[in-house]
Amino acid sequence: MSANQRLILAVVLSFVFFVAYTAIFPPEQVNLEANATEKTQSAAANASSPSIPNATLEHAISADEQLPSTDSTVLVNIESEHFSMKIDTLGRIASKILKDEKFNNNDNIHSEMVAQVGTKPLHIRFADVDLDKESRKTPYTTNVREATLKEGGSVVVTMEQKLTNQTVVKKLTIYDDGHYDINIALSSDTRYFVYLGQHVLREGQMMMAVHGAMVYHGDSLTDIVEDEDAEGRKTFSDVHLTSSFDQYFASIFYGLTPDVTVTVDRDRDSNPIVYVDGSKNFAFNGYIGPKDYKILEKIDPVLTNAIEYGWFTFAAAPLFKVLMWLHGIFGNWGWAIIALTILIRMVLFPLTYKGMLSMQKMKDIAPKVKEIQAKYKGDPQRMNAAVMETYKKHGANPLGGCLPLLLQIPVFFAIYRVLLNAVELQGAPWIMWVNDLSRMDPYFILPILMGATMFYQQHITPNNFTDPMQEKIFKYLPVIFTFFFITFPSGLVLYWFVNNIFSIAQQFMVNKQFEAIKKAKESGGAA
Repeated sequence: MSANQRLILAVVLSFVFFVAYTAIFPPEQVNLEANATEKTQSAAANASSPSIPNATLEHAISADEQLPSTDSTVLVNIESEHFSMKIDTLGRIASKILKDEKFNNNDNIHSEMVAQVGTKPLHIRFADVDLDKESRKTPYTTNVREATLKEGGSVVVTMEQKLTNQTVVKKLTIYDDGHYDINIALSSDTRYFVYLGQHVLREGQMMMAVHGAMVYHGDSLTDIVEDEDAEGRKTFSDVHLTSSFDQYFASIFYGLTPDVTVTVDRDRDSNPIVYVDGSKNFAFNGYIGPKDYKILEKIDPVLTNAIEYGWFTFAAAPLFKVLMWLHGIFGNWGWAIIALTILIRMVLFPLTYKGMLSMQKMKDIAPKVKEIQAKYKGDPQRMNAAVMETYKKHGANPLGGCLPLLLQIPVFFAIYRVLLNAVELQGAPWIMWVNDLSRMDPYFILPILMGATMFYQQHITPNNFTDPMQEKIFKYLPVIFTFFFITFPSGLVLYWFVNNIFSIAQQFMVNKQFEAIKKAKESGGAA
């Protein structure tokens, strides 16, 4: 087995293993400097508040918070063309349902943005235990019970809660694009926390689709705590935004002043819970809805940082901007994906072309290499020297065919994360049977075409396998990848299918050129 064969086999198997491993054990983004700062801030916060018992600082979901809101607890109903929002008697956003059909779930039901069990957006918890208990039993009053938002409009809802020694006033301005302004005023100063609310736990989350809590802070630092992976309390300052998110949607707080402390805690299931320290007069902004780049950018450019791509953000973020630009030209996300594939192939063409030529040369000299291996079977040192001399003589590079593949792997994962996280693809049709690029192909046509083109590409790609088992493994890879891609979003399968077509065309071109060169050399030698 040659070095080239071993490296190709290792790369392909590593590719499969990396996808499977990342899906099962998605990486946690860790910033050591930020963690050290967080621990210091947490210790300082506890030390600076000796008068408040530690028990009152622990997160605990009250019995009221564990129960879903019902119609009898609804204080305000807000309707717009795109969503329906309900605020309950405790001044929390109890429900927000998106009316646009493209956001419907797998059962074709309008998507709910607020978890019906767990903490809800704008819930207030007081550090004083007795005051907190009273606040959970005292309903708010309001000046607005029903409101309808016009396009481009807003509505102001003022809510008031009168407690024994405290009065809380929440002024909530809701806009039709999904964001809101919140002003909280207390009659007397006391410590309290405002909750971001937890995202809805949705069925059918795609593998590698991260969901949990995010804090974007400091000098463009991003910390993510995934669901079921929260280990303890972390505190942050100088926070630009914090979100509770899933694959396509998010609840976000932003517009916080640098001195505001944001805490990421955990619930009983080790899911992250986000809350911020309030003040006597506290104002900030929020958003609940899809992570649509253009919507977020229009509201506030900082919100686009709520769209995360994991390890490949450095490559995925610019690729998504190119994809949006292409969508502006073609007006169809499917054709934009195809155009992006073509652009990527053009950029990688010089490298892939050299790699294919190198593989052809390796195939051409394979018989000579076998002869050398047989001749120097008992002398590995002389055998390796003779093999390397043969490579050098014929201008073949054992690694030449592998480097282009290595370069394509990060590009693939960047594209994967782009197409996986792009809520813009929800409900976006391509042609004929593909009416939603964010969902799997209902008839499995694209995955089958992808597997067939992958098989044919292998058939015309030169190889010099000496081990029959290795050859069988490679032959079965298209079948494995076909089943692997069946549940993938149609947009991602479309990218890989088109990529295969261009690889086949390029391989045909290289094969013909190499044959022409070979015949020219043979003719010259015969002459």
